[in-house]
Amino acid sequence: MNRNIASALVIAAAALAGNAFADDITVDTTPFAGTRSRVEVQAELAQYKAAGVNPWSTQYNPLKQFRSARTREQVTAEYVANRDEVAALTGEDSGSAYLAQAGGHSFNAGTTLAGQPRNAQ
Repeated sequence: MNRNIASALVIAAAALAGNAFADDITVDTTPFAGTRSRVEVQAELAQYKAAGVNPWSTQYNPLKQFRSARTREQVTAEYVANRDEVAALTGEDSGSAYLAQAGGHSFNAGTTLAGQPRNAQ
């Protein structure tokens, strides 16, 4: 008898707990104020059409004609030169240990860093 009552209670609880009711939709009544006029937007669209470009296309690539002023080797050398400093500044202590060791850092030579007495020069 107890097993039947327990089974009935479990089934009833499962049936009643499954009901979910959706809330009303939220309508945003904030008025939109554009920063450009309709004529400006239409002129921009006309420029895109004249250039044969569709900015809403999945094939649109604004950097297609981009050419860098530096070579790959220059960029790689700059990265290698700066990676230790970047790793230190973005580390767990946010670079405070690195900056304390560096003393007068290139960011601002007149900066007083935390942990240094003001009268120590």
